[in-house]
Amino acid sequence: MTERELAHTIPATATSDGAGVRLRRSIGTARGIDVDPFLMLDEFSSDDPDDYIAGFPNHPHRGFETVTYMLDGHMLHQDHMGNRGDLGPGGVQWMTAGRGIIHSEMPQQQNGRMRGFQLWINLPAAEKMKPAAYRDIPAADIPEIRPSGGGTVRLIAGQLSIDDERYSGAINTAGGMSTDPLYADIVLAPGQAFSAPVSASHRAIIYLYEGAARIGNPSEAVGNERQMLQPHSAGVLGNGDRISIRAGQNGCRALLLAGKAIGEPVVQYGPFVMNSRAEIEQAIRDYQSGRLTAEPSLRQSS
Repeated sequence: MTERELAHTIPATATSDGAGVRLRRSIGTARGIDVDPFLMLDEFSSDDPDDYIAGFPNHPHRGFETVTYMLDGHMLHQDHMGNRGDLGPGGVQWMTAGRGIIHSEMPQQQNGRMRGFQLWINLPAAEKMKPAAYRDIPAADIPEIRPSGGGTVRLIAGQLSIDDERYSGAINTAGGMSTDPLYADIVLAPGQAFSAPVSASHRAIIYLYEGAARIGNPSEAVGNERQMLQPHSAGVLGNGDRISIRAGQNGCRALLLAGKAIGEPVVQYGPFVMNSRAEIEQAIRDYQSGRLTAEPSLRQSS
């Protein structure tokens, strides 16, 4: 197997979204700063309610999927389909906007820590106008794997082979999603290493949100500066069919993201992601006229 090395990094930058929620954005920081099929990755983390209390009031989406993963705090999701879910620590909300959805994400706490991530995954042209769908995945339904080499892996979506065992995530994407996304949360103690095969056909990212880590050959000690990933950075990996990460002296926590590239034009205007300017203009007209959510939508369970 060929180890993937760190090709380049996308440092997260401070920004705000919604009604003023403060966050860090890496993928999607600016036009062209994406990694097909991933459009955006936001990390939000604060103990100050002024940074999150205003939340994300009603807003539309079309043409892609959003995945919200909570580490701490509570966020209430509501949408035009009647879905309502209280997203708690360790839980995931997977929303397929498809042809159109209007939803809100509002904090359900007045103080304390609010921490988590939102990932945007593109849809191919053939699927951008499919009915909207929603999945609410409680923390207890997400497999937690303890590799023989130490550490913990929470497998949100996709499949991973660890210690010669094949594991499926809370969302088994095999055969059911064009981008076949892999989403895992990896926690390693100081000096521990994690390694697993990942399809050579997938683009891959490691987002480090705590500690420091070395990417690549797990037999090498942390210290190769070129392959070191610093916290709050998305490490875009090169070609290969295996991903390895070794924690630094303070351990690390990281998200592993991988997916099949779509290879189509991307035209984005705020909450709409389509393939052409004409399609964006149509999305705006549909939203303004109330037609964005006119077609039947689907409810889905995990």
